[in-house]
Amino acid sequence: MINTFEIYQNLKETFGEKEATVLTNLLIKIYNEINQTVTKEEFRVLTEKVVELSEAQKRTEQRVEELAEAQKKTEEVLKNLILTVDDLKKQVGGLSMVVGYGIEDDLMPYIENFVYNQYGAEAKEVERKYIQYDSGKYDEVNIYIKATKNDKDVYIIGECKAQPGKRDIDRFAKMLKRLRAYVQSDVIGFMDGYKLHPKIKEYCKRNYNINTFKTYQVKR
Repeated sequence: MINTFEIYQNLKETFGEKEATVLTNLLIKIYNEINQTVTKEEFRVLTEKVVELSEAQKRTEQRVEELAEAQKKTEEVLKNLILTVDDLKKQVGGLSMVVGYGIEDDLMPYIENFVYNQYGAEAKEVERKYIQYDSGKYDEVNIYIKATKNDKDVYIIGECKAQPGKRDIDRFAKMLKRLRAYVQSDVIGFMDGYKLHPKIKEYCKRNYNINTFKTYQVKR
């Protein structure tokens, strides 16, 4: 049984006597209808289901928390992996630069003869050089050769890569274009490497008319 007087007193404090009476009678009616339609066994089963649902909800909430924590760990691992990859890229880039510098330094004593034998030009200036433009941007030239041929100035520009690829060739070709506009004179480019794939040699010649040489060929 429900305590109708207690319900009435509680409702009266909020709604007033008239409204409390109406609401109390309505609640009594609902209670009686429930008692008539739901048996004790059904009520027990319903109670158990409510308890099960409550426990299932708790487990779901716990699982959600676990997944959220796992996601945080995964994000942290991914962040560390990205940092590691970036660091490796820097190291590889630095190593590639060191290898490139090594090729340049190794070739410098042979450049004058190479320029004369290959291009029929007399080298006047041979160095590794930074070319700064009016825009403030600059290019780093691996092998910069200012020479004369038939009493005219000619610039022969060498790019050194251990094993050049198409992207290296494309970047070099763009630099040559900038240098031609800058010096307003003939600019000849050549690519040097330890290894040169036949497709790379063909790519250079077909697309940009850039000659390619293996390191030992420059030393001849």
